[in-house]
Amino acid sequence: MKSLRYPSSLRLRFSLSLVFTFGLLVAEGRAQSAAPVTFTIEADKPVAKVSPLHYGLMTEEINHCYDGGLYAELVQNRVFKDSAQTPVHWSAVKSGDATAAIALDESKPLNDVLTTSLRLDATAVSDSGRAGVANDGYWGIPVKSDTRYRASFYAKAAAGFTGPVTIAIESDDGATVYARAEVPRLTADWQSYSVTLTTGMATPTDKARLVLTVNHPGTVWFNLVSLFPPTWNNRANGNRIDLMQLLADLHPRFLRFPGGNYLEGDTIATRFQWKKSIGPLTQRAGHPGCWEYRSSDGMGLLEFLEWCEDLKMEPLLAVFAGYSLKGEHVAGPGLEPFTQEALEEIEYVTGDVSTKWGARRAQEGHPAPFKLTYVEIGNEDWFDKSISYDSRFTQVHDAIIAKYPHLKCIASIGNEQPAKKRAHSRKPDAVDEHYYASADEFFTKSVDYYGKYDRKGPEIFVGEWAAHEDAKIRPWTKNARQQPPTPNLKVALGDAAFMTDMERNSDLVVMQCYAPLLVNVNPGAWQWRPDLIGYNALKSYGSPSYYAIQMFSRNVGDVILKGTFGGLPAGATAPLFYTVTKDTKTGVIYLKIVNPKGAPQPTVINVKDAGALAPTATALTLAGQPEDTNSLDEPTKVVPVASNVSGIAPAFTYTFPPYSITVLQLNAR
Repeated sequence: MKSLRYPSSLRLRFSLSLVFTFGLLVAEGRAQSAAPVTFTIEADKPVAKVSPLHYGLMTEEINHCYDGGLYAELVQNRVFKDSAQTPVHWSAVKSGDATAAIALDESKPLNDVLTTSLRLDATAVSDSGRAGVANDGYWGIPVKSDTRYRASFYAKAAAGFTGPVTIAIESDDGATVYARAEVPRLTADWQSYSVTLTTGMATPTDKARLVLTVNHPGTVWFNLVSLFPPTWNNRANGNRIDLMQLLADLHPRFLRFPGGNYLEGDTIATRFQWKKSIGPLTQRAGHPGCWEYRSSDGMGLLEFLEWCEDLKMEPLLAVFAGYSLKGEHVAGPGLEPFTQEALEEIEYVTGDVSTKWGARRAQEGHPAPFKLTYVEIGNEDWFDKSISYDSRFTQVHDAIIAKYPHLKCIASIGNEQPAKKRAHSRKPDAVDEHYYASADEFFTKSVDYYGKYDRKGPEIFVGEWAAHEDAKIRPWTKNARQQPPTPNLKVALGDAAFMTDMERNSDLVVMQCYAPLLVNVNPGAWQWRPDLIGYNALKSYGSPSYYAIQMFSRNVGDVILKGTFGGLPAGATAPLFYTVTKDTKTGVIYLKIVNPKGAPQPTVINVKDAGALAPTATALTLAGQPEDTNSLDEPTKVVPVASNVSGIAPAFTYTFPPYSITVLQLNAR
């Protein structure tokens, strides 16, 4: 980790003074039920509307979230720019009496963008041997039965060699060939070659590699070597199916992209440059990332937008605003080129085919514009020690509104930051707040945090938030890397408590998204924890917090109802966290309750003025011991369980289990 680098988001934690201790709430070993309490729902008195965009997603290139994660490319270092010294993730292949060597070569560029090639010198190869190159993928190449892979590469040969080249998916030791194809002939000029590799019956494994070999002496140069498995919606440059399904199952309403730190870069030169991320892959060299590895830029601007389209999400576009992580910044006249770049990016997203950048998008296969409502200006600009964000926000904001008056502009500094750092010269339409705190801190914070906010202020976008287990081990510290990359049930309870407060105030908190979203769990692949979804090359799983969010995002109405606890001693705080919404079209009331205690909590639920209630309801419950968690080996140890509840009436008793998150669906008739 680069000297305490925090992810985009990630650096802020709650500075909390605990008014009371929640340690008692999570004490274990209390088998007996607590004293009953009452909870009253006023079903005919909506207090506000739920924002239709409330639940969403945020990603950035951290933890191999894109490369080696959601972006389905299986070849790591496909254009040979991950290291200037050696062809990392590539190795020479030799069998029999063959001799061969590989090296990076700048003398044979594919074009002015992909300037580094991989040279294979096969100096001795007989009929009994072979020589070639192998790529180890992102911690292995995944092999599954009866699967079609798309393999492609650019190649040129030195005089005297014409081929063939064999391309195969093999076991790490080369003893097992899972799929093979042949390109019969090469030329002295760069040419593109593609084949289909189809596996037969095979035991699933990630102990495999991609191999390109020759069986005659000669020299061959390779570039842009690629291998794709089947992708979501069969997109040619698409996304991994299992991860997309996990995301789709969250029913997200928006996607914040291209990310936090990934947007701004360590330096201005290494920011996310959207113009270098569009067009054919032969025009994408990639760039250094902020988290100890290089980005391929395979996940470019259009791919982000198509991701939104595939999951029926609205894009939330973040634009560069003149500040980078290591402190480099520009303002005034120096910011003008970047402001123009942001306007052109918005035109690429929303412009029709009569505009320059709308026409470019159409040329790349998507004539229809994308819907865009919110644009965020910068990311976590509270780290700018020059305190220049107010002027930079004003400059970019005014340019956007002058050309696109219908758009809403989000300031990257929220109310949790000192007032002197925020935008003042222009009132933002929304501000972005980031919270990383222990579960116990979230229990304290979530009693009525957003209920105390001024409704006359800007909308709130909680653009990054997540709980963690121990306040003494923050996610940005080295000790955090000794813990599992995904959280346990105690953390999910803290996350759910915070979500009750955000949803209960979702007229103000118009959007919110957990971060980081994705993590490749292989040792050395990740930089930050906890993360919502874990995976390796072959398998994936959702954490307990993933299922908590899924329960919330899939069970929410369009209006917020008033709920009140009663039967409490004077001055006591309610033992449960809650939010209650109603779908005005169906009449369904969604009551969400979080019980962070180690004891069951019997509760008398009064539903006032709901009309006739159906006598049965559905309960969705996530429960277990605080340390319970999911993993690649036990992906469903902690998952929601659905059950039917009888005896529903205007007043009924329900006991919420210890350490649990519950969604009750009450049907008004």
